[in-house]
Amino acid sequence: MNKEEEEEEEVMETGKIVIEKVRGKSTVTKSFSKYPLKFIIPRKGDAISCKLEIGDGCTAVLTTQSSTKLRVLQVYKSLGSKCSEQYLEAEIGSDSMLVLIPDPVTCFSTARYFQKQVFRVRSDSNLVLVDWITSGRHESGEKWDFTLYKSTNNIFLEGEQPLFLDTVLLEQGSIVPLAERMQDYQVIAMVVLLGPMLRHIQGQVQEDVKRMMAEQLQGSPVRWDCQITSNTRDFAKKPSLIASCSAFGHKGGGIIVRIASLTTESVYQFLKHQLAGLEALLGVLPYS
Repeated sequence: MNKEEEEEEEVMETGKIVIEKVRGKSTVTKSFSKYPLKFIIPRKGDAISCKLEIGDGCTAVLTTQSSTKLRVLQVYKSLGSKCSEQYLEAEIGSDSMLVLIPDPVTCFSTARYFQKQVFRVRSDSNLVLVDWITSGRHESGEKWDFTLYKSTNNIFLEGEQPLFLDTVLLEQGSIVPLAERMQDYQVIAMVVLLGPMLRHIQGQVQEDVKRMMAEQLQGSPVRWDCQITSNTRDFAKKPSLIASCSAFGHKGGGIIVRIASLTTESVYQFLKHQLAGLEALLGVLPYS
């Protein structure tokens, strides 16, 4: 075998996809890939489950890989009552930190998606959690067109003591469409900061949100995305991003920030600014 043939064989071994007609539909009947190549064949109703164990004194960052042009986790259309599901369970040890900073979920029209994330922490564990969703594929004219989105985040202290229980449910109603209920806002997000290592960041976030909302009430809203422009009067009346912040847990050991925004980029800019303090702990700026 000459060098050219060897190189060709090596390339062929990296990945292969076979598509055949099955019951009248084009179907992937064979898929093979190995590092650094990865094929993802989406299926309606996929379910994944993952467990993380963060040992004492450790730090872990869980994020998603995406391009600069399309920074979303896509949930495809559903068939009938099939629902795409994701389960995550994490145990965070003493003096440890878990940073969960994914890109937003974007559901296709008619998609059904459910996720549940359970975190078990100790009194000195640290957790950064970002959970957010966009209204859909704007380039395809889809805005809040999915059928169901449900996200549950639970935090338990020292075993089974409830510390934070939260569920967001967005579902198409028979009377008022979801898009109408969302009042033109295209992104909703939640940020949780818990633990002693994050106290300085918590304080800064609380002050920033308080200042931002005070300035909006005074008629001079803070703009996290300076590129936003619109000719519609309704759009101009709405702040590009609104947020609220509250404490939870023993002696206010954690804070939760809820966000609604007219654009995805506004939320990215907000997260980069508010989580900038993590760079000293992680060695990298989140969402950079």
